[in-house]
Amino acid sequence: MKYINKAAVFLAGLSIAAGIISCNNATKENNTAHKAAASDSLQKYVDSRLAIYEKVKLTTDLNSLTVSERKILPLLIQAAQIMDELFWKQAYPQRDSLLSTIKDEKTKSFIWINYGPWDRLNGDKPFVAGIGPKPDAGTFYPVNMTKSALDKSKVKDKYGQYSVIMSDGKGRLTSVPYSALYATELQKASSLLKQAALLAEDEGFKKYLNLRADALTTDNYTASDYAWLDMKTNGLDIIIGPIENYEDKLFNARASFEAYVLVKDKIWSKRLAKYVKMLPALQQGLPVAAKYKKETPGTDSELNAYDVVYYAGDCNAGSKTIAVNLPNDEVIQQKKGTRRSQLKNAMKAKFDKILIPIAKELIDREQQQYISFDAFFANVMFHEVAHGLGIKKTVTGKGFVKEALQEQYSWLEEGKADVLGLYMVTGLLKKGELEGDIKQYYATYMAGILRSVRFGASSAHGKANMQCFNFFKENGAFIRSANGTYKVDFVKFEESMNKLSSLIITLQGNGDKAAVEKIQKEKAVIPTELQGDLDRLTKKGIPVDIVFEQGADVLGVK
Repeated sequence: MKYINKAAVFLAGLSIAAGIISCNNATKENNTAHKAAASDSLQKYVDSRLAIYEKVKLTTDLNSLTVSERKILPLLIQAAQIMDELFWKQAYPQRDSLLSTIKDEKTKSFIWINYGPWDRLNGDKPFVAGIGPKPDAGTFYPVNMTKSALDKSKVKDKYGQYSVIMSDGKGRLTSVPYSALYATELQKASSLLKQAALLAEDEGFKKYLNLRADALTTDNYTASDYAWLDMKTNGLDIIIGPIENYEDKLFNARASFEAYVLVKDKIWSKRLAKYVKMLPALQQGLPVAAKYKKETPGTDSELNAYDVVYYAGDCNAGSKTIAVNLPNDEVIQQKKGTRRSQLKNAMKAKFDKILIPIAKELIDREQQQYISFDAFFANVMFHEVAHGLGIKKTVTGKGFVKEALQEQYSWLEEGKADVLGLYMVTGLLKKGELEGDIKQYYATYMAGILRSVRFGASSAHGKANMQCFNFFKENGAFIRSANGTYKVDFVKFEESMNKLSSLIITLQGNGDKAAVEKIQKEKAVIPTELQGDLDRLTKKGIPVDIVFEQGADVLGVK
């Protein structure tokens, strides 16, 4: 029998226990230190990213408004604020509970800007501890639902714009209309529009407000879309409802709530009126095979300039829209056309505070003289007009382009509008219908790309800009000098514009989703060299975008 020293065993046990306790304490300390380091890292990230936004007051001269229009304006803003709340429910319904856990005011501000804990201008990167990747399904579909599950289901409204897909927990999917899911909020917004209609003196505006009010509670927006296009003499406007599909990254089908409250600039609008009539001739001149340009663009719509006095919801999330082309309904576009709304005051703010400083840093010194607001305004304007060019239905029997390309549609359509807008500018200059030097438009376009790619490659507009940048670079449309500035080759710029126009329209006309997806993965990315140049802009303190101080108080109306 072995002799056991009990005292030694006891002491050894104490030593082991102490070691375990010491190890556990060390582990806890390491975890705490790791969490603290991660928290510090996130805080530094938020601080740096919050600095990329420049505050701008949204105001306009209200002297042109009638007494009744001044009374209508606060009602429109109240209706828009309801759209803002509805978009929060779509983008991040846990807003209040999230904000209650955040002590840092800067992080709270950044959450408000992004409508959630994901950085919209940096690939939807999470910036709050414990938050995972942003789900493609958003709140439009069950969290774990696959695309094939919905494709194979018997849900009638599979890809409807104005409904949410839900699961009963047993694998069965159902569709719930927005008008039912958000009934309380939509009824309030509808009532506000009805009140505004009672005060409206312009008959076209009165009709639109009443029909849009009804649409919010029925999910049937067609009649109000036509009425909106029919308005010609209104001084105020409101774009309101579930409109764009960008937030639905699974199918690009479901629409998000948003609103713009607008004051028309009648002088600028009159100047722009003539260009829509030129669409059919420009369509015929597209650098693409005849079968891809057989459609006739609608010319009954308007091209207007506005000062925007309130942004709400989707259009206010992350990067701010400076021009709008609506409605999105392809049937209405073919029958009636669209209205292209240029948001002049927001556009001027971005030009002054962002594009000019970018041009001074990244555009070749000799070509900086060509950067102009008129060229910037025209490039943005014709981007919106160019949505009406090209092809809406595939030539391969796959239905509308949007249906065929699904989640690949939005970014390619934005790319089409970018390059065809430039095509329109070029054509109109040659015809003497537009003033200025082509060098102004091309150099300003180049600076515009460098501005827009800073939005990141996660958004539709970001992907579109990256495709254009990479395509133009490969075709020698510009060169990057040794000093890190970009110089446009004006001849090759036009050649590249025509080549890319042909490529995009052909892809759309064929409804070739696989080919579009391949191009997106290969071309809609930010090269390392370009990222370095963009980082230079950030270090210089040049803002990426703007945030608004807005509302009835800012405007001085009650």
